[in-house]
Amino acid sequence: MSNVHGIGRRELLAGTAAMAAGATLVGLSPAQAVPVAAGVAKYPMPTGRAVRVLVTGDAGTGTRTQWAVADAAREYHGRSPFSLALGLGDNIYETGPNSATDIQFTDKFENPNTGLDLPWAMVLGNHDTSSVFPGDGGWLLRGNHEVEYHANSARWWMPSRYYSVRVPEQNPVVEFFVLDLNPLAAFIPPVLSPYWSVDGEYMNAQRAWFDAAVAESQATWKIACTHHPYLSNGSHGDAGNYEGLPIEPINGVHVQRFFTEHVVGRCHLILSGHDHSLQVLEPTPESKGTRQLISGAAAKTTGAEPRRGGGGHPALFENYNQLGFMVLDLDRSGIQLRVVTADLATGAGTVAFQRAIA
Repeated sequence: MSNVHGIGRRELLAGTAAMAAGATLVGLSPAQAVPVAAGVAKYPMPTGRAVRVLVTGDAGTGTRTQWAVADAAREYHGRSPFSLALGLGDNIYETGPNSATDIQFTDKFENPNTGLDLPWAMVLGNHDTSSVFPGDGGWLLRGNHEVEYHANSARWWMPSRYYSVRVPEQNPVVEFFVLDLNPLAAFIPPVLSPYWSVDGEYMNAQRAWFDAAVAESQATWKIACTHHPYLSNGSHGDAGNYEGLPIEPINGVHVQRFFTEHVVGRCHLILSGHDHSLQVLEPTPESKGTRQLISGAAAKTTGAEPRRGGGGHPALFENYNQLGFMVLDLDRSGIQLRVVTADLATGAGTVAFQRAIA
């Protein structure tokens, strides 16, 4: 379990319970999972034994940069079709949507992703839950508009604030566990709302759900999907040292504890955005073999080398000044990763890194 080169799929959670019965999307939320509105035909989750996943993060600007990355993804999809997409948060810049019918969903998600006609499993980010200033994470209820939008879109999958996706549903190759760590990372902590507090009802329910879901999962590969990273060499830095700040809790100390107590050593990968970069980090002894990937360059880049809270972790690949996305190819034998950078002027994609990572 502490192998720094990664967890073998047979080594992780050996002897777990039989797969729990249930739908492809499983999870809890403050309300029941959102049903699909009449007349909306959702793109179905894949059913094959080989899965190709588009991994993007921090995309929702509606600007030329987002369109350039989407152009590169469309070109890739035309040659090697994706089965599923993951949006790792900050889906609607700069402060999130104002309702489930906000035109921003069209301008910053639907239109840029025209032609990428597949299910997009979406993660909530800090910009999706802003209150006083962009990205403060101080209006957590705003995130419910994105859950509600699940009912209105063929592409957008967010049936609750946290949930899992099994591919395929029976005898899955992979299970993605979509987490909402915004209550633990907000710059404006929810001190006046016990429901959202660190040990409040919402986070305790999410912890219990995640522990049970991972333990019961029979997927070959188990992948946690978050907006905020556990480890990052980028400007936001590691959980527990976000922005290089010594001030708790805005330095992400509670995010760090969530990862160390519930995620590392139990999932093969953590996929995160937040840092506007592309990073393929090596597992560390502290991560108990779990590998951190950062794909947060779908519309913005850091534009410089790491600064502030960057952790200086060993990396197979790092890029802080080019737009791009990642592609995961998964089957029972392994996981192949590609990092694709996008040219802003042409929308052309270039495979900048390629390697089997499990």
